[in-house]
Amino acid sequence: MLPHQRIAGRERRTFHWRTASPWTTCVRVACCSRLRFMWFALMVLTVLCVALQMLGVVRQARSSKVLKLVSEQLVGMPSEMHRPVKRKDWGNVWSVSAAIVEEPLEQQPFIQRKDKSENPHSEEGRDQVLEDTRKTLSSTTKAAPAIEGNKLWLDQDFPNQPQRPAFPKRTPEIKKPPPSDDKTDTHTVKSLVDDTVMCQPKNHIVFLKTHKTASSTILNILYRYGENHNLTFALPLNMHSQLFYPAFFAAHFVEGVRTHSVKEFHILCNHMRFSSQEVRKVMPKDTFYFSILRNPVAMMESLFVYYKAIPAFRAVKSLEEFLIQGGRSYNASVPNNHYARNILTFDFGLDNTAPENDTELNKRSAEVIAAVEHDFPLILISEYFDESLVLLKHALCWSLDDVLSFRLNSRSERSRRPLSAEIAERLKEWNSLDWRLYQHFNATFWKRIDSTLGRAKLQQEVELLRAKRRKLEQMCLQEGGAVDPAQVQDSSLKPFQYGAAVIQGYNLRLGLNNDTRQLCHRLITPELQYTSALYTKQFPQLAAAHASAAKKIAASRNTAVHRAVKRNIETNVHTAMMNNTSHNNTNKVSVDEQLTRFS
Repeated sequence: MLPHQRIAGRERRTFHWRTASPWTTCVRVACCSRLRFMWFALMVLTVLCVALQMLGVVRQARSSKVLKLVSEQLVGMPSEMHRPVKRKDWGNVWSVSAAIVEEPLEQQPFIQRKDKSENPHSEEGRDQVLEDTRKTLSSTTKAAPAIEGNKLWLDQDFPNQPQRPAFPKRTPEIKKPPPSDDKTDTHTVKSLVDDTVMCQPKNHIVFLKTHKTASSTILNILYRYGENHNLTFALPLNMHSQLFYPAFFAAHFVEGVRTHSVKEFHILCNHMRFSSQEVRKVMPKDTFYFSILRNPVAMMESLFVYYKAIPAFRAVKSLEEFLIQGGRSYNASVPNNHYARNILTFDFGLDNTAPENDTELNKRSAEVIAAVEHDFPLILISEYFDESLVLLKHALCWSLDDVLSFRLNSRSERSRRPLSAEIAERLKEWNSLDWRLYQHFNATFWKRIDSTLGRAKLQQEVELLRAKRRKLEQMCLQEGGAVDPAQVQDSSLKPFQYGAAVIQGYNLRLGLNNDTRQLCHRLITPELQYTSALYTKQFPQLAAAHASAAKKIAASRNTAVHRAVKRNIETNVHTAMMNNTSHNNTNKVSVDEQLTRFS
């Protein structure tokens, strides 16, 4: 029998559950159980997470719309300006922003004018985009352009500012300022709003390197730009200096194509005979193509001196004699004779045989010009080299510093010969296709300048380019200019000598610091040495293998030569001993001495 207290407690509990309402009972069962409580808490957390995710999606959608508008307005910003900005560089960023506002638009080299009709945004939309961009720049450091030190990408220097200048604010009342007669008003902030857009530097480039046209200097410019920006070159296979010229270019002539060891090529610029279809197998679709021409009269004089050993020139003493004979020694089917006639047409991958009939010649010249225009949007002119560099700078959206250069692979004045007017006319007839090609693109060269830069603007930039070059010459060069190869002190900087031409080189000034010396060294490095250095940098293992193979070949050649010379000495001495037996002992000593010295 249970105690009285226990019976009373059980009766109270029974009465409690029986008298409680159903809703109270359900709540107690659902909430008081531990497992059920945990389930309820997880459900609440799940609902909160879903709500936060939906809120994030909404905010991201709104941000993407703003970023889309900003990207459309600031399209093409230079790659150098997209890196994150360090906190210590913020003063420079604001200094640059203020300087861009105050400087004339003509002094901003990466800004190109654009007609108002081409601007797809309305005035209100542009104002809103600029206001959003200003707020973004003020609130975060992630989207700000990176500027190294105090050097702006536009090649303008600004001093450090102790305080960050305020960014110019746009107010709704001055969306469209009234026109003013004061010309200084055009220097206010209207970049990126009305008639200007940002251009992006081109990194995919094909340069058709033609012969004796100052193309080695252009090659050096491309080499330095690519190396400074860590670009990949389409270099010749097996460490060659040319892309198997004079054969038509083929994609597998480029190192890394067959092995697929290179994912993307940026610059193709070594000697080749152009083949559009094959080049496009190597280079991306957005590649920019350009080349350079020279007056065939002066070019032919240089070709004759440099390639005097080819069959067409070998039998004559002078270029005048070759032309007076009507090119009798020229045979197009003989190897290397392509240098002797219409070599520009040949380099562009076209038939360089000129028709005899004037009608056919005109037709053929038109076809050659059309083919070149189709593949090359820009043709430079060697006689106007500095003007060509300025035009190239704008076409590639580079700075003047990017196209600074010294003349490379240039002949000494001692090896140059003036040509008479009669010989010049004969050369125009002999190189009739090249002459008409040059005439056409010389005319279009100046038309392009007139339609884009204008003569006054061109002259300003040419003078600035020449001033920068003079400053570099004073800083880098020992003699202030080029010297004959015998006077080049560093053997690694001696240019390759070929034919009867005397190719000049340079000597570096002593006492340069490391950075300056590196810059100057690249400016004067000859073509063959620079190509080899870039190959070693891009393909270190292949370069080491080639160097090892070259050493083995050289050693085997030296061994073979050593044996041949030794046999020759022994044979000569033995013959002498047979002819003069009275000097056997002396001759024997002579043999031993000669073999000892040779060994």
